[in-house]
Amino acid sequence: MEKREEDKVGFTKGESFEFSKDIQYSSRGIVSKTVLKTEKGNISLFAFDRGESLSEHTAPFDALVQVVEGSASIRIGGEEHLLSSGESIIMPANIAHAISAPERFKMILTMLK
Repeated sequence: MEKREEDKVGFTKGESFEFSKDIQYSSRGIVSKTVLKTEKGNISLFAFDRGESLSEHTAPFDALVQVVEGSASIRIGGEEHLLSSGESIIMPANIAHAISAPERFKMILTMLK
């Protein structure tokens, strides 16, 4: 039997998975799992409990947020955006942004260097 390569969090390369089912919520917390990480960037999966947030910060690279379950409030350069499941937004490099959870939600974050 051929052995499949897995990363640290257990996503098996060459096999399908479902983002919304592969991470669980934590009461009053934020959970993250690395999907892929390379020298060119990374993809992470997040689950935010209602009321949780990441405070305003900047990043040196553009980042794509894809909401896969629930809805998220994302502030970019002082402008608020409410995204629902299936919607995405690009957070530009070096622009202050913050993410908060008006309800439980799950998202994929893709950062490219």
